[in-house]
Amino acid sequence: MNSTFRLVSAAALTTALVAGATATAVAAPVHSAPTAVTASVAAKPALTAKASVASVGAWQEFRVTGKATGMAAGTKVTLQQKQGSKWVSLPATVAVDKSHTYSMRVKLGIKGKNALRIVGGGAVSPEFTVTVR
Repeated sequence: MNSTFRLVSAAALTTALVAGATATAVAAPVHSAPTAVTASVAAKPALTAKASVASVGAWQEFRVTGKATGMAAGTKVTLQQKQGSKWVSLPATVAVDKSHTYSMRVKLGIKGKNALRIVGGGAVSPEFTVTVR
């Protein structure tokens, strides 16, 4: 009799579980199309740079301007000069404004063709040159 009781109990339990699973499956919402997951993908940080002149006299002031994409307003950008095989940061740093642009005044004293770039916010601008006479 004990085994009969266990068999009936197991059958009742199985029936209850199947009924519950069916009820749960029926109660679950059915989607005809998968829902799109919207993730805000931040733009990769990028910088542009352009000198106001191609050639300048030694210690004559000129401007470097550009745009910053994928970075917040207030991010600091710095001018770098290639000296030999190394990039050296110059004491010319400005913050990106709320329109995502920047403008800095620069004076160079090393005569010849100077390779320059802007760095900041995890981005590096393409190299540009200014010749100092």
